Amino acid sequence: MNIKTGDTVVVIAGKDKFTTDKKGNKVPTTGKVLKVYPQTNKVVVEGVNKVKKHQKPTQANQEGGIIEVEAPIDASNVMLLDPKTNKPTRVHTKVNEDGSKVRVAKSGYEFK
Repeated sequence: MNIKTGDTVVVIAGKDKFTTDKKGNKVPTTGKVLKVYPQTNKVVVEGVNKVKKHQKPTQANQEGGIIEVEAPIDASNVMLLDPKTNKPTRVHTKVNEDGSKVRVAKSGYEFK
């Protein structure tokens, strides 16, 4: 999996593929990756795949009630955003001479 926590991604499939901007136009949904689950190949993206969760009252949350949280989506439904071109891009791993690995976008940008 070439996606890490903190990366900016674009949703390319699913119910949250598009959002509407202030003018009412459909634009692709982008967000920051909050958590990565490599065993199940899923990621949690900020503001994407929101679900309602019923929560009992606890010591920390005296009220309880219904809260909205982001649920994981499959990593194949998101694509990394290239900072150079600001477009979704494919990523592969390149091994340097010293043995270190670097993620490289198709356009040539190296993610640090």
